[in-house]
Amino acid sequence: MIWITGLSGAGKSAVASAFVERLRADGHAPVYLDGDELRSALDAAPDFGMAQRRQLACTYARLCRLLSEQGHVVVCATISLQHRVHDWNRRHLPCYVEVLLDVPLEELHRRDPKAIYRAADGHIVGVDLAAEFPLAPHLRIPNHGTTSPDRAATRIHEFCQARGVL
Repeated sequence: MIWITGLSGAGKSAVASAFVERLRADGHAPVYLDGDELRSALDAAPDFGMAQRRQLACTYARLCRLLSEQGHVVVCATISLQHRVHDWNRRHLPCYVEVLLDVPLEELHRRDPKAIYRAADGHIVGVDLAAEFPLAPHLRIPNHGTTSPDRAATRIHEFCQARGVL
């Protein structure tokens, strides 16, 4: 189970997609869960406060456990920057690998693909809401500058292979 996290605009979806393609090329049939798509599929309320975010992150984690326990390689790309969720994942998700995509806030403001940082609606994790970055991620990837989604996916793939997760 690979949990890819980072702030909005850090490249979680792009890296996860590249990683999933690499897994498929290896003959795996991964289940890819994207936070934006999950929120839509679960018909989550549009409240983006911390309580709602925590509840959604816990739902994502339980869904990952359900799928992992059935033998699936699960890749989840989500902000979910809360220590309580990371701790639960480490205790309950088989073969858990936590990946933090680390991007400076200035770069996120520059990228801003969803105009989230320009919105200034008071619900931006890392700006308005506290971001609890993983204390000990298995991988911390600076996902900016010369790091492409494919290069980041390669690092995750190599780490998972070396660890026997794949």
